[in-house]
Amino acid sequence: MKSELIESAHRPEVAVLFGAHHDAIALDATLDELAGLAEAADLGVAGRLTQRQDRPSPGTFLGSGKVDELKELVKSQHADMAIAGMDLSPAQVRNLTKSLGVRVIDRSELIMDIFARRARTAQAKLQVELAQLQYALPRLRGQWAHLDRYKGGGVGTRGPGEKQLETDRRLVNRRIRDLKSRLEVYERRTSLNISGRSGARKVALAGYTNTGKSTLFNALTDAGVLAANRLFATLDTRTRKWQIPKCEEVLLSDTVGFVRDLPHHLVASFHATLEEVIEADLVLHVVDASDPHAFDAIAAVNDTLKAIEADRVPTILVFNKLDRVSDGMDLRALLNTDPKAVALSARTGEGLDELADVVREHFLGSSHLFDLHVPIARGRTLARVGELAEVLSRDADEHFVRLKLRVADPRLSRLRAWVQSEGLELLPSA
Repeated sequence: MKSELIESAHRPEVAVLFGAHHDAIALDATLDELAGLAEAADLGVAGRLTQRQDRPSPGTFLGSGKVDELKELVKSQHADMAIAGMDLSPAQVRNLTKSLGVRVIDRSELIMDIFARRARTAQAKLQVELAQLQYALPRLRGQWAHLDRYKGGGVGTRGPGEKQLETDRRLVNRRIRDLKSRLEVYERRTSLNISGRSGARKVALAGYTNTGKSTLFNALTDAGVLAANRLFATLDTRTRKWQIPKCEEVLLSDTVGFVRDLPHHLVASFHATLEEVIEADLVLHVVDASDPHAFDAIAAVNDTLKAIEADRVPTILVFNKLDRVSDGMDLRALLNTDPKAVALSARTGEGLDELADVVREHFLGSSHLFDLHVPIARGRTLARVGELAEVLSRDADEHFVRLKLRVADPRLSRLRAWVQSEGLELLPSA
């Protein structure tokens, strides 16, 4: 008996998955990804149920017959919960929970739970808590519905459920304001850190979760960060130097992975973390070349980049996991999407030199050469110019220091404005 109790206490939670869509192929892909998310949350998947439909039921998402089938599946598999492959309304969660007799969560709630498990730094924990509270706020009513029947006392009176709901909303809103205020401090700090690196090229790795970004980051920088074969292994941005021959200083940042329809509360909460992508000079969009749904993943990442207003940053597609690709035609179709695209394997090292060449050519091609003559007595000016442009050479006489500068397009207007404020002149270099 004692051993049975111990085994029961350590039994992982088991879930069944369900979803509805008019396209069977899209529905299977959605539930395949949902299974990966469930695994990342340390859940066992005992089965799945699908329904082809054009419009979900407003009350239970699934049709009444499918709800009965799902209830039987939950019962037969001794499942602890049911997980929807799409987002559910608060009413749908309440009705399904009542019908199934087990906890029901949707995709967004599952993703936020994974983020909560992965959060390690104080900033990441605050970001996750903010997203969870913003998600939970409109769902508070259902938590006190069991008290509504005790309402009474005539016109203008309120039952204990409504009073408790009002109290909870005030507390949650107060906590949300506090979290936003604390995260603003991190955001300002992040902005200062980024602006302090103005003398270097900033490159950010972005892409769908589990495409090998952290493995690539390690291969390019010898950083030794966690690179696990699981969704959302990286939540905190890390930045290291990337040594590219015959190229000025490059700082490479590894960022959180994206998924299709990443919950907007998480996107908003992780704005400070995603600042590295927004302020980058170049984004390397890492794609799993062996993924049969690679084009869908590319579209999902592009949507997220647009949502955070990073779609204006120059981007190069990097097709990783080349060592796992078996069909050369599929790879060629992927490479045709971008003339600068690079195929590589971060695990074996194949293609890493080509990536460095493409990045170097990108920066050199977007650079301008200038001569600048600075009076030799103006030491502070001479020190500042190195923060705004790359100094290729310097030659001095008794009156002036003659500098040959290289500056990238994104920094050109800033350099011109500073030179003008110093009363100097940029001369096109021969």
